[in-house]
Amino acid sequence: MLPRRVDAVVIGSGPNGLVSAVELADAGWDVLVLEAEETFGGAVRSTTEDGWVSDRYSSNYPLGMASPVFRALELEKLGLKWAHAPLALAHLLDPETSAAIHPDPNDTAASISKDHPADGDAWLELYSEYVKIREPFLQSLLTTWPPVLPAARLTRRLGSAGELIRFARFMAMPMHRMAQELFEGPGGRALLAGNSFHADAPLSGSVSGTMGWLLAMLAQDVGYPVAEGGSSALSTALRRRAERAGALFVAGMPVTEIELSGDRATAVRTASGERIAVSRAVIGDVSASTLYDVLLPEASVPAGLRRDLARFEWDYPTVKLNYRLRGPIPWNSDDAGRAGVVHLGGTADDLIHVSADLETGRLPSAPFMLIGQTTKSDPTRSPEGTEAVWAYSHLPRGIADDASAEKLGDRMDRHIERYAPGFSDLLIDRDLQRPSDFAGENASLGLGALGGGTAQLHQQLIFRPTVGLGSARTYITGLYLGSSAIHPGPGVHGACGHLAARTALRDASLLGPITRAFPTAALRRLQR
Repeated sequence: MLPRRVDAVVIGSGPNGLVSAVELADAGWDVLVLEAEETFGGAVRSTTEDGWVSDRYSSNYPLGMASPVFRALELEKLGLKWAHAPLALAHLLDPETSAAIHPDPNDTAASISKDHPADGDAWLELYSEYVKIREPFLQSLLTTWPPVLPAARLTRRLGSAGELIRFARFMAMPMHRMAQELFEGPGGRALLAGNSFHADAPLSGSVSGTMGWLLAMLAQDVGYPVAEGGSSALSTALRRRAERAGALFVAGMPVTEIELSGDRATAVRTASGERIAVSRAVIGDVSASTLYDVLLPEASVPAGLRRDLARFEWDYPTVKLNYRLRGPIPWNSDDAGRAGVVHLGGTADDLIHVSADLETGRLPSAPFMLIGQTTKSDPTRSPEGTEAVWAYSHLPRGIADDASAEKLGDRMDRHIERYAPGFSDLLIDRDLQRPSDFAGENASLGLGALGGGTAQLHQQLIFRPTVGLGSARTYITGLYLGSSAIHPGPGVHGACGHLAARTALRDASLLGPITRAFPTAALRRLQR
């Protein structure tokens, strides 16, 4: 039986919602987490059948392992184990040639410097600079908004305000320009380009280099780990941590409405007719469109916000293939045979063309593919001697129909065969997840987009999810958006849930009426 009143309701149990629940419960609040599906975890969820484990959405978690938010929760004490392949990443430039990120940075440097010796030194220098600023940078990105104190620490690590400005320029660069400035040869450039493609920013557009740089450095730092036993192991550890703090979880309980009294959120209603009064906060680990278009009364949404939401841009629709194989993929590349993650897509210049296709509505003939060889990282993922593998690619922006997904899936099969002759002979089973499947299984994954909205600059920081303050606050007192729809956006790192909980706790404190008055008034004015 559901409680009649709680301090806070968290809508949705993805990693951000789970982090919110932990932090609110740690503060002594009565917290109720309501999940629409029968299984907790949102887009961090796996299934097990006949000894095969399949990560249904996300799978490799370099940001998760490095995240100061997750590290503070000490999830390893609750059963979470990270598993690694011998190599973090192999990027295939052609069927015979690859560049790889090894556990030892010197080996990575050797991998990319075969024809261009200076590129090895450039990699080592790049990684050394990353290590110097790693903690303040991750703190700035993931733990607070606006990041005033972490940014000050970052400035001290960089050495001067001038170096901070140079670093800001570096972060703003398009991937293509960043790669050209850093490396002479194709290997280093391809590693940046492939990692940039984990987001949806066009590779010739501003800030696309940021994702490439960060994920490449994380791959060198912590690898591309998976959660041992399946991605649900990460969600389970987070839920255990929240339950230990006192949070209550209920699955199969969709929330259909957030009740308002004046300008304050006061209750939620469920599809079964239950009403739960809320004393302090409602946090939505849901998409921006679900919160504003579905859960709130239409008349309460300001006209300016509704107009901005009409221009909200999803990230690329995802097509994912889950393979059960009789044995390892017979790659021509030795690096690919040992890597947990394989990028299949060619040189940096090749990926620029793929990016242009996705931006202009063309289905790529040779799609970029991100391939996870999960059995390589975690032998528990499939029966002995077999291989569990997934591969995903993207449809052009705005194209998410099943027919296009089927066509792309067929091209993905053929693309792997080109780089690994004999791949198709190993196939036991093939499961295609279309954008419609993603959206049908999880309402937050609109159009099959896994990132909560585009990661491009026009929808980041104070523009995420629309023009605002970049905060978890909404124009309604006591209501917070705590999903990847807010800063810092996509990735399994828990930061969005952390920022939502932190903001709710601050607003409910003795100084809350003072600290929230100006930003709430400014937000309402912006969104009128």
